[in-house]
Amino acid sequence: MIPTIPAKTIIQKNQSPDHWFGLDYNMNIYRGCPHGCIYCDSRSDCFKNPDFETVKMKENALEIVRNDLRRKIKTGVIGTGSMSDPYNPAEKTELLTRNSLELINAFSFGVSPITKSDLITRDADILRDIMSHSPVLVKFTITTADDDLCKKIEPQVAPSSARFKAIKTLTAQGIPCGVLILPLLPYINDTEENIRGILNQAKEAGAYFVYTYMGMTLRQGSREIYYHHLDQIAPGIKEKYQKNFGIRYTNLSPRRKKLWDVFNQECERLGLISDMKAIIHYYKARYENPQLTLS
Repeated sequence: MIPTIPAKTIIQKNQSPDHWFGLDYNMNIYRGCPHGCIYCDSRSDCFKNPDFETVKMKENALEIVRNDLRRKIKTGVIGTGSMSDPYNPAEKTELLTRNSLELINAFSFGVSPITKSDLITRDADILRDIMSHSPVLVKFTITTADDDLCKKIEPQVAPSSARFKAIKTLTAQGIPCGVLILPLLPYINDTEENIRGILNQAKEAGAYFVYTYMGMTLRQGSREIYYHHLDQIAPGIKEKYQKNFGIRYTNLSPRRKKLWDVFNQECERLGLISDMKAIIHYYKARYENPQLTLS
């Protein structure tokens, strides 16, 4: 039995849509996440969710989503997955994400999920229906091209290879997809080999964009858990963090200059978009100008 928590509203206005994939609204119908990613910022103390790895559903979620959509004066693109993966294991049986997509479709909104799960391929039919009237963009977080490393830093998630396969499944049906290389963990996955590997596999799978940030964030609550796992999977690395970053929120890769060069060169070579404005334009343009066709 999945526990529930009360909620008054679920779909909330995004105050800075141009800064993050053009999302007009945000939706989180689950709270908590069992993926076990060692770097997860959402378990930080500031979010006041000490039992983070236990997934909870929001009470009367579908009724609230329907009422929220009905009250919106302006349609737009709804992002989901910022705090809890909408395709966590509970979704297999509870279908809250699928049913929410059906409501989003009925009210003529667009949608942009972010996930680490290949379960999203189940809902390709609804995503295609939404595309008939509104923008759709699927974002897969993939931090490493190596399934073995993936298992260490994201132990309960579909392996990277399964996520690349899911991209291929969706893009074959015309659904726009891209990859977020977020976060890039200093001394762990911040290598040229990893960047090249992800970009090449993203291109092969049919992704049209890749977006990254050459570092990670750590704050109270998440930092302690991350350091605990570092001691197990990479002894000695925690001390580098403590020496070089202290208690800073932003922890940038010391290799970032070289990695940016590699990233930009490879994106250009492969024809992958990496600029936020260009990403937004690509998946929204034909809805803003119906006469414009995209290659």
